[in-house]
Amino acid sequence: MNYHNITHDDMNNGDGLRVVLWVSGCDHHCPECQNPVTWNPDDGLIFDEKAAYELICWLEKDYISGLTLSGGDPLFEDNRDTILLICKLVKEFFPNKTIWLYTGYVYEDVKDLEIMEYIDILVDGPYVKKFRDTKLKWRGSSNQRVIDIQKTRELGQIVLWCD
Repeated sequence: MNYHNITHDDMNNGDGLRVVLWVSGCDHHCPECQNPVTWNPDDGLIFDEKAAYELICWLEKDYISGLTLSGGDPLFEDNRDTILLICKLVKEFFPNKTIWLYTGYVYEDVKDLEIMEYIDILVDGPYVKKFRDTKLKWRGSSNQRVIDIQKTRELGQIVLWCD
């Protein structure tokens, strides 16, 4: 898997101060996407031990609330195995940190993926320009949902973290 950047102390991509991994690879190609440079899975840097170490070092900080996975699309087919491994490691070593994942897929299409066991908040759905709303929290268009995944799995119905 390739990635474009790791940002630290981010307040725009989830609750609290977060570390954000911006992965390469996306096949949604939403018109007016904010990150089209991340669509090509071969662009960016290879996610290697050095990148994993950087994530871990930042997640060790007490003031960091957790990890956000964005891009591109972390659930792009070629990213799924590495993203699953990252999520397992984060939950093992930092069980009190949250994991947010942004994807262009809707929850109903990815709910059965093993990775959902490790995700706390899923921001789902493609960005749709005609539904753009800059007043929305944590998403760019009103068709997207901010879903509390663990409560959703527990209750068997979509539980929104915020509306």
